[in-house]
Amino acid sequence: MFEFFDASMLARIQFAFTVSFHIIFPSFSIGLASYLLVLEALWLKTDNPVYLNLYKYWLRIFAVAFGMGVVSGLVMSYQFGTNWSVFSDKAGPVIGPLLAYEVLTAFFLEAGFLGIMLFGMERVGRRLHFLATAMVAFGTLLSATWILSVNSWMQTPTGHAMNALGQFVPEDWLAIIFNPSFPYRLVHMTLASYLTVSFVVGGVGAWHLLRDTANPEARKMFSMAMWMATFVAPMQIFAGDLHGLNTLEHQPIKVAAMEGHWQRQTGAPFLLLAWPDAAAEENTFELGIPYASALVLTHDINGETPGLTDVPAADRPPIGMVFWSFRVMLLIGTLMALIGVYSAWLRLRGRLYDTRWLQRAAVWMGPSGFVAVLAGWIVTEVGRQPFTVYGLLRTSESLAPVDAPAVAASLLAFIVVYFALFGAGTYYIIRMMHAPPDGQGPEAGAPLRAAGTTPVASLKTAASKGGA
Repeated sequence: MFEFFDASMLARIQFAFTVSFHIIFPSFSIGLASYLLVLEALWLKTDNPVYLNLYKYWLRIFAVAFGMGVVSGLVMSYQFGTNWSVFSDKAGPVIGPLLAYEVLTAFFLEAGFLGIMLFGMERVGRRLHFLATAMVAFGTLLSATWILSVNSWMQTPTGHAMNALGQFVPEDWLAIIFNPSFPYRLVHMTLASYLTVSFVVGGVGAWHLLRDTANPEARKMFSMAMWMATFVAPMQIFAGDLHGLNTLEHQPIKVAAMEGHWQRQTGAPFLLLAWPDAAAEENTFELGIPYASALVLTHDINGETPGLTDVPAADRPPIGMVFWSFRVMLLIGTLMALIGVYSAWLRLRGRLYDTRWLQRAAVWMGPSGFVAVLAGWIVTEVGRQPFTVYGLLRTSESLAPVDAPAVAASLLAFIVVYFALFGAGTYYIIRMMHAPPDGQGPEAGAPLRAAGTTPVASLKTAASKGGA
């Protein structure tokens, strides 16, 4: 199956496979932790049991997603010492401390308060429990901050020097941490996480509204999710535009691949559809909007934009994957914004809970945030090729001396284990989402009320079974 790939390509496929599984869970848990914080705050302020039911409902789901995120992240760390040990040796003096800071601050913070958050509602006071939720939410954001700082330094490396061994060594930690692309990536990823969760919550709320339009928890979920779509989706489009301008400044060839432009030109169109031909260095088919790319990238319809032929072929990223992934991300972002705007219009007319087709659309859009996040990371990581540290260290120079059969064997093992383990975990999460969000419905198929348990006791029971 893998005999046509060399060790370098197999190692890249393996890392791409594991990071694709991993990014799904942090992008969900970051936004969901903040959502839980909002729910508990609203419950404490209003004493409305609907908010408490929703908090307990999503807390179980958060616990499972958080656990799978931790497990999938550990595997990636080990790959730095196996398939990518040369990269670790060369870039370790810079990225090693940053990853350690993530563990020592964010992960310890999350781990320290997670137990109180999950099991302490009947054991500690309301304020302390709310503090635990706040610390977990803050910890998830802090974890993303450190990881995105590492990734952003690999995209826009600053604040370092090279020693006699060819290693990147730190000279200015502030310049390393707050490198040129870091603020844009942090905002873009955080908003992406919030949008991902809002459409999952909206999809689940819509699913239950289609079955019971009077369900107060479902109505509250759907309403809160649509508010997020209304305001956050346009914010994400604006943040994405700023991120794109930053990328144009520091990684112009990546932008050329995203836009599908082979030649440097003025007044470039935005290509809605195209079929890039790397061998001929042209697109065999194009359908675009005249001047749109120049206007967006330079804010001038006659502005000059880069082309892939500005650099040798060996320094270009794989254009097809970058080009199409970028359009998938844009399409989903546009649909999210349209749903947000339309839901606001329906809300003003008092028809938010009665428009069935919007609820069906929300159900279908439920997993869209994950697709957009994956597409965005493909643009980011594949667009950086052929470098691991942009412009300074090539991917081919970062690979460990591991034979292709060994990498292929471990890749096959990852595929089998990941689909079995995380497939089961994802199925369990979907089963929990299928339960009515009223604190009395079935959890993973078992009726709570029939068991004679309260919602809090049910949470403990789920935990003892590995569900939370």
